[in-house]
Amino acid sequence: MSDLGERSYHKELRILPLGYDGRAMTAERFSPSVTVAAIIPDGGEPPRYLLVEEHTPEGLRLNNPAGHLDEGESPQQGVVREALEETARVFTPEAIVGVYLSRFVRPATGEDVTYLRLAYCGRVGEPLAGRTLDDGIVRTLWLTLPELQASSARHRSPLVLRCIEDHLAGQRYALDLVLTDASVMAPEIKG
Repeated sequence: MSDLGERSYHKELRILPLGYDGRAMTAERFSPSVTVAAIIPDGGEPPRYLLVEEHTPEGLRLNNPAGHLDEGESPQQGVVREALEETARVFTPEAIVGVYLSRFVRPATGEDVTYLRLAYCGRVGEPLAGRTLDDGIVRTLWLTLPELQASSARHRSPLVLRCIEDHLAGQRYALDLVLTDASVMAPEIKG
């Protein structure tokens, strides 16, 4: 283990024939954890945003409905799935708010994690009858920007507030900004 601590993202040690300077070298392949997040305003003025309160290793935290991208799904499919699992509501993405890179080191373990987050904004329907919230999710709640700012010490990451502030500032990109190649669903086998 290096003195930087154990990293929870995937690494692969490779031997490269020559570095850019002509010397043989080794390198670790950096692979951040890809996550998707739903930024969901209620349509009011001022808007309130749908958040989840969840158990984490750091205690009870507030987060946008969010989670890891699963194998074989597009980011848009992933954000719809995560929003449903964490809020019991069907999420309809309307735009991409942004793509964010962040890093987090767990105080208790020294685990070092880098996240690549794709944040989508959209709307949700009413909670589905009989649908339970994902394990670890305590409840959903709607908060205004001042309430979010006042609770920042309880946010799972600084991106919770940043994504909402970007949404409030009007930052939007077309959903087709992120292309999911057909090989994600059916990998191409090259022979």
